[in-house]
Amino acid sequence: MLTLVIVLLVVWAVLAVLGFAIKGLLWLAIIGLILFVGTLIISFVRRSARNAKS
Repeated sequence: MLTLVIVLLVVWAVLAVLGFAIKGLLWLAIIGLILFVGTLIISFVRRSARNAKS
């Protein structure tokens, strides 16, 4: 599961960088940043919940 989260974070970061690099794709950067932050938050919440149960 951790590998999947890391892969998703890398993909979202690449999309964000490409969006900022190519001015016509600014919407891609915005979506990439939103998905990056969302994936990060969800992974931290799930990990905290799993640690709290233990």
